[in-house]
Order: sequence, then C-alpha cells, then structure tokens
Amino acid sequence: MTLLRADATGTQEALSLSGYRSLFCSVRLRKVKPMLGDEIVRYLGKLTVVMGLVVGVIPGSACLADSVQLTPKDGGVLRVAQSSDPLCLDPQQAGNNDSLNIGRQITDSLTDQRPDTGEIVPWLASRWTVSQDSRVFTFYLRPGVTFSDGTPVDAAAVKTNFEGILKLGARASLGSGYLAGLKEIQTPDRDTVVLTFSKPNVQFLQASSTMSLGLLSPGTLARDAGARCQGQLVGSGPFTVTSFVHNQRVVLTRREDYAWPSSLAGHQGKAYLSGIDYRIVPESGVRTGSLLSGQIDVDTGVLAQDERLFTAQALPVIARPNPGLVFSLFPNETDPVLGHKEVRLALNKAVNRQEIKNVISHYQSSASSALAGTTPFYTDHASELGFDLAGSKKILDDAGWRPGSDGIRERDGQRLVIHLSYWQSAPYLELLQEQLRAVGIDLVLNQTTISQTSALQNTGKYQVQFYNLTRSDPDILRAVFAVDAHNVNNRKAEPVDALLDASSAELDVERRRNLISQAVTLLIEEGHIIPLVEVTTVVATAKTVHGLHHEASSRLQFFDTWIGR
Repeated sequence: MTLLRADATGTQEALSLSGYRSLFCSVRLRKVKPMLGDEIVRYLGKLTVVMGLVVGVIPGSACLADSVQLTPKDGGVLRVAQSSDPLCLDPQQAGNNDSLNIGRQITDSLTDQRPDTGEIVPWLASRWTVSQDSRVFTFYLRPGVTFSDGTPVDAAAVKTNFEGILKLGARASLGSGYLAGLKEIQTPDRDTVVLTFSKPNVQFLQASSTMSLGLLSPGTLARDAGARCQGQLVGSGPFTVTSFVHNQRVVLTRREDYAWPSSLAGHQGKAYLSGIDYRIVPESGVRTGSLLSGQIDVDTGVLAQDERLFTAQALPVIARPNPGLVFSLFPNETDPVLGHKEVRLALNKAVNRQEIKNVISHYQSSASSALAGTTPFYTDHASELGFDLAGSKKILDDAGWRPGSDGIRERDGQRLVIHLSYWQSAPYLELLQEQLRAVGIDLVLNQTTISQTSALQNTGKYQVQFYNLTRSDPDILRAVFAVDAHNVNNRKAEPVDALLDASSAELDVERRRNLISQAVTLLIEEGHIIPLVEVTTVVATAKTVHGLHHEASSRLQFFDTWIGR
C-alpha cells in the first residue's frame, strides 16, 4: 500500500499568525514515498492531529490554543533554555542558531520572507524595485523608524551598515558574501537607498531579509567588533540587550516604543512579552526536566529521545526543517589524507544514510542532496549518495590503502585516520564512525565546546568540519564553497566555481535550477561535501506559551509570543 507521508514539520510548524493574520496551523506535504510499519502509524497520528485542528479538539496543542482565539496577554518574561553559549550576539557576525535566535529579536531587516511560500515581503522597506538585470536594487524605507538609542533608521544608516559589513570581512562571512560585487550605494534622499552591483545578483533580495544584513545603529557600528559580540548592540528590533554572561544567561528587555513589525507579524505595536530570559543549559536531560517542572517555558534544543516524553505530556512541539546546507562533513583538502580525492569518495560511498535515518528524530530526514528539501531550487540527488560498501573498499584498494592488523587501512606507513572535533549534539556520528570502520577508515570523534571547535577551525589545522548552514536561498552553496568566497575546502579553482558564479547571476528560474543542480553533482563527485542529515529545529514549550513560530530560516520569532499564565 502506498500513502502520502506528512512531513514532520507540517503538524505544528506554523502557529501561523498568518500570514500570519489568521490563526491556524499549516500542514505541508513535502516528500512522497511508500511507508511501512510505524511510519503508517505516525502518518495516521499526524492525520488525526490535522483533523483535530480542523474541528479544534486536540488538547494540549499549541495550535488548538491559538485556534480557539485566545486573547493575547501583555507582559511576562519568557524563560528560554538553549543548549549552547551564543558566543557572539552581533547578528552581522554570528553564525550558530542559538546566537541568531537571539539576534533576530534585537534587529530588523529591510524585508521579510514568508516561511510557507518564500515570498519576500515588506519590513523596514515598505517597497522596492529591482532592475531587469538584477544589478540595481532600490529600497524605499518606512518613515519614523528608530534604533533604540533614538537615531533614525534612514538611508544613511542603511548605507553605513552595508559598508560596515564589507569592512568586517571574514567576521561577517555570510553578510559580506551576500554583498559581493557591490559597486556603490546611493542615498538620493532620506528614505531611499540604491544598491548597484557590478553583475547580476539574483540572491540579494532574499539576502535583504536575513539577520546577517540586519541593521544596527551607526553608534554600534563605530564600536569594536569584539565589543559588539559581547552585547554592546543597538538595533531597531522589539527587544534590547540588558545583560549577557557567557555560558550562563542572556536577558532581553522589551522596547516600549517599538511600532514597526514585519508585515508578517500577527499584531501591531510593541511585543507582548516584557522580556526574554535565555538560559544556557547544555544537558538535554536538565532542559527536559526544567520544562516538565515549569522552571523554563521553552526548550529550543529537543533531542530525539525526549520527543515521545513531551508528546506523552501533551506539551506542544514545534518543528520545521531548516533550509540551506544539510549537516555534512566538509573535508579540508590541504590535509595529507583528505587531500586525496579517492579517500573523500570512499567516505561518501561508505555512508549508509538509510541506517542513519533509523537513529535520528522522526522530524528529520537523511540527506538527499547538499541542500535541504525546503531550500528553493532544491533537486533530489539521492542517487548520487547511495550506500556502496564494496565500491568504497575498491576505491581504497585501488589507491593502495591496505587493511592493517586492526582493520584500519594504511598506505606508506600512514594510517587512514580522520579526526573530527564538533560541538553539536549528533549521536548519529557514532553510527557513522561504525560505518566508516567497516571500510577501514578510523573516524576519531572529539565532542567539545563551541568555543574550542571555533578556535580549532580558525587555526586551519583540522581535517574535517561538521555543521549545517541555514538560508532560504541556494546561493548558500556559493557562499560556502566558491573559491573566491568562504572556500570551506581550502582548494584551488575548479569548474564548479564557474557554475556557482553563474547560478548567482542567472535570471531564468529553470536555468538557475539546472546550474545549481550541476554544481551539487560536482561537489558530490569531487568529494567536497559528504552530506549526512537534514537538520530540523525542534522546540518544545509549556502549554502556556502561545504565538511562537519559526521565520523562513527556521529561527524563532518571539514578537507575537505571549504567556497565558
């Protein structure tokens, strides 16, 4: 029997304060595939949820709470547990989801993006025009907007922000990549900004909705980049930074005169919450216990083993797959081992992604491309990521890597050992370790802190990196892999770079899709990426929390959130 499987994100992704204007939960069907066993049970369970939402009879559901039109309450401090230290609060410099979840509350962007359709909509820019060749972008700013220090968000401030991001260089690797090729910024009047690029830049309108191009006050931009990371930030967002203590807590306070939410917001005026208290709680068991006992209101890092417990307690679980790069291994190709293409290809063939799927959250999927299925212009490359144990061994045999006495291969006295330092909670890496050992590769795992991992990566003395990167545009490939961008592999120029450049300038939708697909194929065939798992942001909340949802890049948006207690 063949059934449609409801995507895990669909059930409670959107407390869609519609459009967020009408309150209902959206359900999306993403991939279509046959189901057996417990998948059918899950399907039926999700169908029950969907039907329950229609009639409004599902107890404990966040969707239900909003579907019965409860009246939002003003005030209260939301207690949010995060799994890792945000390191840097400056959204123009930050990179991990925990820091960006905070930065989103502090800063606004020129535009916003609908999470359901990808459509770009007004925020600080009330309207815009784009030249036919996608070289010239003209934004018309909303009047009366100010940063929390009272200075205006005008054309001059926007110009100063974008010029400052370019000056940050590697510290703002994402934002500076989005602005690559910027020729000039003109400010013909107080409320008009014109950006001209040297060549077509089709990704820029979406980039204007990201936090990486979020706006900060000119006074903040004059500060040292390090001080900004530590919370000396002034934005135009609905909250301001009150305090930041590393590895302990970040406290935000509501801005009482805020009056310019995104056009996607569910209400006007200031935020409902009077503040947000982020607490750094690395241990998942402590986060789970704290939520169940009422010591926190939101757990932003729910692990797979805790999902059934929250479901049994009828606590709302909100999940949404992150668009962008999937969790992958990124080889450093200056390394004596991973500089060999045959080793990288053997790695890819040795990964049994279907087996990995058995140990990850049912909200997650194993990778079927370098890009997540929710990324615009995604195409399925699963056939290029097939498990081939014999093929992997043959590649290594042909390259002269012979099994040693303990099964680990050697060549010219060098053992085939790969060291991976990482900070994320990813238990499936232990299964990957077993899979690679089956072909004679010794993957040495070293789970450490985000600070230590970042420090190691900054030295360049690592063999492989492990991470995902969220963005709702396929240009994330160019930003990460292109030899003249981040160049995560530290490699020389190759044909894939021309494809990546061409995709960022292609105006025709289908031609752009084809260029991106060709680039993904080359990245896989050259072993520049070993895709593993599509990341899904899974959040559990107390029953008293309402109006919490993900924005298009799967970061949390607290502007419409309120507490019912």
